[in-house]
Amino acid sequence: MKSILKKWNQLSLVKQIIVGLIIGIILAVTIPEAAKPVLVLGTLFVGALKAVAPVLVLFLVMSAIAQHKSGHQTNMKSIIVLYLLGTFLAGLTAVIVSFIFPVSLTLANGAEGVTAPSGVVEVLKSLLLNVVDNPIKAIYNANYIGILAWAVLLGLALRNAPDTTKTMISNFSDAISKVVTWVIKFAPLGIMGLVFDSITTNGIESLLSYGKLLAVLLGCMVFVALVVNPIIVFMVIRQNPFPLVFKCLAVLKFNVDN
Repeated sequence: MKSILKKWNQLSLVKQIIVGLIIGIILAVTIPEAAKPVLVLGTLFVGALKAVAPVLVLFLVMSAIAQHKSGHQTNMKSIIVLYLLGTFLAGLTAVIVSFIFPVSLTLANGAEGVTAPSGVVEVLKSLLLNVVDNPIKAIYNANYIGILAWAVLLGLALRNAPDTTKTMISNFSDAISKVVTWVIKFAPLGIMGLVFDSITTNGIESLLSYGKLLAVLLGCMVFVALVVNPIIVFMVIRQNPFPLVFKCLAVLKFNVDN
């Protein structure tokens, strides 16, 4: 048993998720009734992620702003501009590709009855209301706009706080980040439960739609990583961007594998 766990831990997270995916498919096709308890694994995994992610965002942003010292060069303006530009271009790429390769999915029952905003005014009103939402309610409802707004305000308010207070906030941030890594380690079991639930509910045909969606997502990610991001890097450094891009991708792969 120990040798099996050791070999399992030696696998990268991506490989573990693939194994969980395959096992979920096999259980759903062969013994759907006997394997029904697997459903709870997916529910627990999604619930854990939804519970810890809002708190993580709050403390990470609040800690980063509170720790900043006046007069220190951080290049935050450039970082924010590049982040917004990269996010916008990535979103634009996703929208264009979604029109070229449309994918239809069967949504959960909870998504039924949701209506799109009727106009720009309603969108702006909803955005402003989310910004001024109660912080506890924002965390409970995973309202990330409200969470970010409160994190920025609290971080600015704590800029002049004692170092002990800043250290405590930083420790909380590190602790929550550690909890997130623990939750992520259960991703293979969660994926197994989610795939099992999808197949037993919507049939094996549902995998085809998810496969198409996955192909579109991976295609967008590759295009953004190898085309969009290099163009942004070239605009900034005026040099061949690919050595830097490939180095960043190598670091990302190392972090995922470990």
